[in-house]
Amino acid sequence: MGYLSKAAAAATASLFLTLFLVSHQTKAQDFNSLLHNNNATNADEVVVARKLAGGKCNWFRGSWVYDASYNPHYDSNCPFIDPEFNCQKYGRPDKSYLKYRWQPSSCSLPRFNGLNLLQQWRGKKIMFVGDSLSLNQWQSLSCMIHSWVPNSKYIFSPFRNGIASVTFQDYGVQILLYHTTYLVDLDSEKVGRVLKLGSIRGGNAWRGMDVLIFDTWHWWTHTGRTQPFDYIQDGGKLYKDMNRLVAFYKGLTTWARWVDRNVDPSKTKVFFQGISPIHYEGKDWNQPSRSCKGETTPYSGTSYPAGIPQSWVVVNKVLSRIKKPVYLLDITYLSQLRKEAHPSVYSGQHSGTDCSHWCLPGLPDTWNDLFYGALFG
Repeated sequence: MGYLSKAAAAATASLFLTLFLVSHQTKAQDFNSLLHNNNATNADEVVVARKLAGGKCNWFRGSWVYDASYNPHYDSNCPFIDPEFNCQKYGRPDKSYLKYRWQPSSCSLPRFNGLNLLQQWRGKKIMFVGDSLSLNQWQSLSCMIHSWVPNSKYIFSPFRNGIASVTFQDYGVQILLYHTTYLVDLDSEKVGRVLKLGSIRGGNAWRGMDVLIFDTWHWWTHTGRTQPFDYIQDGGKLYKDMNRLVAFYKGLTTWARWVDRNVDPSKTKVFFQGISPIHYEGKDWNQPSRSCKGETTPYSGTSYPAGIPQSWVVVNKVLSRIKKPVYLLDITYLSQLRKEAHPSVYSGQHSGTDCSHWCLPGLPDTWNDLFYGALFG
């Protein structure tokens, strides 16, 4: 197996990224025009990808509306919430972040009905595949369903061989979580921990599911002591590092090939969670001295100053080439606006300030409202 110097690897990555981004013809400042300009060709392409089959509304364009009468689907007593996300239990003094509901621009979301989900998907398996943002959404959905059938028997199975599950026994419905930081393989070898951009052996555990909801990005940006790999393998070569967007693109392309080769659309519906944003740097919303800590209201502008994350561009690039149907839960823009919805310092398992994950109940419940709408139309 060959090795490339860091300089050679960087040069190769830089060239690849340049060609990739130029070919995509998308700039960060174009994000809001993609979202809001109905006459733009690129916007039309993006909107079409987000519609329900036969639908006329893009649920991912809209605004957050404060509604004093609005209540979460469940409360902090839900048995499935990790302390990491249970902001009310761990001292968050305000509750206004629980009173915002997402209102699409020209339609309304179907109301989430956990009993209907259980009845319609009796005996089915729904699996989230991804990192701690998948954990966030998995716990949210489990709590949302449980709130509809609080007296129904369930089995909660903690992680075993990377898989956790909640089974609603009266309906035979399993809500599973497969933990993987990159979707592609991360292996321990003689040289160290190797991130393999072209390999997905873990995909064997994803087979036989009725619904798959994938997520990855959060860990692709980690460096230094929090980076869980020593080398990146691309083809037959090992790299000490490479441009992370390039690595993400290559890894996600491997995932897309897995979907094309292994998913039967008549048996399995496939979703991709989209890019969940972070709010560590207030300059992203024109308040450079701030972070999510202490924030109590969403960003109120009609567009988000930081614009589109380049990771969003990568996801859309890969999904535009996939052959099998994959529904993108395009949560990026609506989540960018929710700078106040993170655990911040109100977490039972996270030291410091957490501006990556989300309080439960909270924003991931809206992600699942969108998932429910896409599932049942």
